[in-house]
Amino acid sequence: MENDSTARGHMEMSQWVVYRHPRDYPAKYVARRWDVRSPGHGAQVIATDEVKLANTLDEIRRLIPPGLYCLNRFEDDDPCIVEVWI
Repeated sequence: MENDSTARGHMEMSQWVVYRHPRDYPAKYVARRWDVRSPGHGAQVIATDEVKLANTLDEIRRLIPPGLYCLNRFEDDDPCIVEVWI
């Protein structure tokens, strides 16, 4: 049975964005969790406080929660974005 928010067309999910050497951690790989909410018309992408740090891309990938799917970055993404996990 659908919950009330799903029945009204609302959707929530999290995504993890992997960054290579962002300004706030220039020597690290960073994974940040973002919440995506769709209240019916359009979507809101909201930053959370969850951040994971690592020295290499392989290390940061091991910190991503299991069961997620990796998407390559889009050409117009910020250059420090490596990939997104949903």
